[in-house]
Amino acid sequence: MIDPLLVRACRRELVERTPVWFMRQAGRSLPEYRELRKRYGLFEVCRQPELCAEVTLQPVRAHDVDAAVMFADIMLPVLGMGVDVELVENVGPVVAEPVRSLADVERLRVPDLEESVPFVLEAVRLVREELRPDQAVIGFAGGPFTVAGYLIEGKPSRDFKLTKTCMYAQPEVWHSLMEKLTETFAAYVDACARAGADAIQLFDSWVGALSVADYREFAAPYSARVLAAVDVPTINFATSDAHLLAERAEVGGDVIGVDWRVPLDVAWERVGHDRGIQGNLDGATLLGPWERVAAGADDVLARAGGRPGHIFNLGHGVLPETDPADLRRLVELVHERTLVAA
Repeated sequence: MIDPLLVRACRRELVERTPVWFMRQAGRSLPEYRELRKRYGLFEVCRQPELCAEVTLQPVRAHDVDAAVMFADIMLPVLGMGVDVELVENVGPVVAEPVRSLADVERLRVPDLEESVPFVLEAVRLVREELRPDQAVIGFAGGPFTVAGYLIEGKPSRDFKLTKTCMYAQPEVWHSLMEKLTETFAAYVDACARAGADAIQLFDSWVGALSVADYREFAAPYSARVLAAVDVPTINFATSDAHLLAERAEVGGDVIGVDWRVPLDVAWERVGHDRGIQGNLDGATLLGPWERVAAGADDVLARAGGRPGHIFNLGHGVLPETDPADLRRLVELVHERTLVAA
């Protein structure tokens, strides 16, 4: 059996075309998903394996992408730790009782994943059964820093003031929390890989809020452990982190996911050509005319230069206002351009 296209690209093998998938492709812009969400909350969808698999597969059918990313949320694993999280529309994760003391951390448990999220693992198995052999299943977890930020702040934050206060003033609380999150997330991604995920992406979305020194001290060791927990290829993604690209490459990941703020070729020089790279068209470009989308995609591909290890993606997630037809056109464009080049 030949490995999925995305897996081979992660290994920087020569591939027949550049693989394409989109972060937040499951749902968001698809009308069939919006209809479904009128009846179910996000966590309700995740807890029903058949429904979760269906939502995961919808964009694969609609856009003909090369990978299905599991429909889930980075806060899902912490539910089994005893955290009460509500996903508030247009806000994000809201934690009922923020974690701000050693006693708060001690109350958290490291769950048995087969008991706490069996529905996720079953959904992974179902999706893998439905895909073609050349298409990949991507499982994912939040970076420990990013999730810790939600737990401490209690909701999304721009400045991470409470989080940094904990890091600097209560390092014993910070490191105890990060240990528990890392143990949980490492077991979670390993369970997803064993259930059939062909690759794992670490979403360390907000780690760009840290300086290089703080990243090394407070985040890097924990991200490294999660990335090292699986035998399948890994993608290490963050945003607003141009100053951390080399640092993240050192931490791990077969592929370094980059946002749109740094040109792809510049980012690849910083992470090193011994790694693959994922990205990095600005998702907002898809809200403009098609000619601009096509020009942006061509620029990304030109900067990749046909080198092995490129996975085409947006610089962050699909925006809800995106026309699904344009996503399919974008997949076709990348496939056609790179197939000719091959």
